[in-house]
Amino acid sequence: MLHSVNTPDLGTDEAEVIELLVKVGQTIDVDTPLVLVESAKASMEVPSPVAGVVKEILVTLGAKISEGVLLLQLETQDTAQEVEVKQEKPTEVTAQVQSEAVQIAQTIAALPQQAIEPSQVVVPNEAKQSTENRGVLHCGPAVRRLARELGVDLYQVQGSAVKGRIVKEDVHGFVKKVLTTPVNSKPVVSSGLPVLPSIDFSKWGEVEFKDLSKIQKLSAQNLHRAWLHIPHVTQFDEADITELEAFRVAQKDTFKAQGISLTILSFLVKACAYVLTKYPKFNASLSENGEQLVLKKYIHIGVAVDTPNGLVVPVIKHADTKSIATIAKELAELSAKARDKKLSPAEMQGASFSISSLGGIGGTAFTPIVNWPEVAILGVSRASQKPVWNGKSFEPRLMLPLSLSYDHRVIDGADGARFVGALNQVLVDIRRVLL
Repeated sequence: MLHSVNTPDLGTDEAEVIELLVKVGQTIDVDTPLVLVESAKASMEVPSPVAGVVKEILVTLGAKISEGVLLLQLETQDTAQEVEVKQEKPTEVTAQVQSEAVQIAQTIAALPQQAIEPSQVVVPNEAKQSTENRGVLHCGPAVRRLARELGVDLYQVQGSAVKGRIVKEDVHGFVKKVLTTPVNSKPVVSSGLPVLPSIDFSKWGEVEFKDLSKIQKLSAQNLHRAWLHIPHVTQFDEADITELEAFRVAQKDTFKAQGISLTILSFLVKACAYVLTKYPKFNASLSENGEQLVLKKYIHIGVAVDTPNGLVVPVIKHADTKSIATIAKELAELSAKARDKKLSPAEMQGASFSISSLGGIGGTAFTPIVNWPEVAILGVSRASQKPVWNGKSFEPRLMLPLSLSYDHRVIDGADGARFVGALNQVLVDIRRVLL
């Protein structure tokens, strides 16, 4: 029989479909991800409540959906596999959530006086390993809603009801256990940041409120987190790109005939990829416990792109293995996708180093914020002609301002200076990376 799958409670009024995870004719199980949606808060997968065969997909990429919207039709064999979908009255849900919040608050209040943040809860290794082979979840929508509110992964919760079904008491017990179990990590210290006061700007004149775009909201969260957690240091320098620019101009028409726009940014990506092979620390990440360095055997460079909706960072994968022509072509394609809102999540993930170029706009220097979990980012400003002493006289040289920000927990000032120095040498003579 045909089973209609509707959008569950997403925890937000509206979300956008950014990826279809199943195809017509595909056989799926209970909890198989159907679509990937993105809201102003986060991206999430919508699981299937039943097993069956996909007969018809009724949403498209970019569609705006909310709770109750029909996603697809499934052909099922046994309706007994369906997850309970009994709806609760809004007033009842509100009352229950409030009651559950009180219970959790009482539990936390009874704990020793130390700062605890949900994001800092450490799950035992056994629990993490148990999520690798995910099976069927037996629980109702009210339990799922409660778990979502408390940030609990239901696959880590042991059900106590018939046939291992998870009830609310199981979720409460899991939270209490995690909060009261000592973990092998340093205590979390509160930031101690004072709360910003509320200001009525209309006292001084007319104002207008304009909502931030979804991208701007997500970027703000990520940048704020990175700024608070990463001790930033910025190294400033200038690179002589006189010969590089002459070479680019000489080759521009040849590349244009191939439909490729040859920009300085293409050379920067290639140069950074080359230098990162010599200084792998800048291509690493700091482990969650802060005691290990994750050295990556790949070089994926993210390039910040300014769009009408905000800043996005598509990624050039394996930049160290690609020619400048290939990099230039990919940059053009990814930038066009970014402006047209057609970038897929995969095209914005996996960067190990980032470049933020303001050369087309202006400025002499700036302090880019490290894009966590990366440990370094290169900022580039507008090149300008400057008099440079050659030993006998001053001569005009085209100088490119560089601003390298890095995580001081991983990289010290000497390493930062060496990296910028090596990058300067490559940009002075790009033949170093072409040989």
